[in-house]
Amino acid sequence: MSAEQPSPAPTAPSDRIMSLDVLRGVALLGILLVNIWVFAMPEAVLLNPTVYGDFTGWDYFSWLVTHIFVEQKMISLFTMLFGAGVLLFTTGKERAVRLFQRRNAWLLIIGLAHAYLLWYGDILVAYALCGLLVVYLRHWPPLRLFLLGIGFIGIISVSEVLVALTAGADIIREQWEPATAVLQSEVQTYRSGWVEQTEHRVPTAFTRQTSGFINYSAWRVGGLMCIGMALYKSGFLTNDRSTKTYLALAIGGSAIGILTTSIGVWYIAAMQWQAEYALLWRQFNYWGSLALAGGYIGIVMLWCRLWATGVVSQSLAAVGRLALTNYLLQSVLATFVFYGHGLGLFGQLSRIEMVGVVLAIWAIQIPVSVLWLRYFRYGPVEWIWRSLTYGQRP
Repeated sequence: MSAEQPSPAPTAPSDRIMSLDVLRGVALLGILLVNIWVFAMPEAVLLNPTVYGDFTGWDYFSWLVTHIFVEQKMISLFTMLFGAGVLLFTTGKERAVRLFQRRNAWLLIIGLAHAYLLWYGDILVAYALCGLLVVYLRHWPPLRLFLLGIGFIGIISVSEVLVALTAGADIIREQWEPATAVLQSEVQTYRSGWVEQTEHRVPTAFTRQTSGFINYSAWRVGGLMCIGMALYKSGFLTNDRSTKTYLALAIGGSAIGILTTSIGVWYIAAMQWQAEYALLWRQFNYWGSLALAGGYIGIVMLWCRLWATGVVSQSLAAVGRLALTNYLLQSVLATFVFYGHGLGLFGQLSRIEMVGVVLAIWAIQIPVSVLWLRYFRYGPVEWIWRSLTYGQRP
């Protein structure tokens, strides 16, 4: 190694981009509002929220607010930021791709352990697999990356609309309206011990990581990563655009996203939540989430310009810096609350009560993240991940 070439090293805290950490913290905390549904109830509720639990009053209101403002929006942000992270990691490093692929290989292992040992809803495996490919696009110009990302995302939308118009409800009815016995079996499984839970968790995780990945996740996740790379390169994620630009993004993106998703709710309700309209209904939030995610980017960038040193910004940034640790910790805490090896509350809490669980987990994660970073440079899982990536203790 020549003296002129810097040795590979993680990003120092002083070199971090505040807005990225805050945005990552917002996304990470918001994701739990949606994930809590499948931590606490049969997974079918993620597709059709009417199949299990009360769907009236405050329970309906909590679903409605989460669906309009959070569902797919926060995970879209989180995925875009992973795409930005591809550029952050590979810029200025020797053997950048080789190191990145090694990093992703370890992320894949962490994700597999998370999915098969704890919770089937893991996203890390999809990130690792898509990251293996999108890193080779890192030199593309922003516009080309953005258009490619939209193209990837559009493939799923077009295919679902075509299926809805040709095959009708038959292809989705079983998932949209699962039998009561199927739902109750899942409830009993997750109220049982850890070993019994594998009867559902293992095959479900495997399906998500094979056919689910090929038919959906690869396109959506890969597309969002490309968009994240484009937004990073063009300065949107680094707070380098004008205040006017971010204000327009905040107002325009939020208005379009909220309106589109709200129209979708009106549509499926008018159709009485029938399976025939399920795939068409999905398109409203599928695209509305992208617009609202853009709105959130504008809002966070403006917030960081005004209150970067405030308690809220610093707290959210701390959560974002420990994103991998916090993501896994959410699974540990939520499965303890709802699964049989813990409190066994699976299928017993209402949706509004689940919001209370989310707030309780936030109340743990936020102060612990802030306190941890007062004494340590990296989160515990981040430290292990970096050690494995670089072959040395950071």
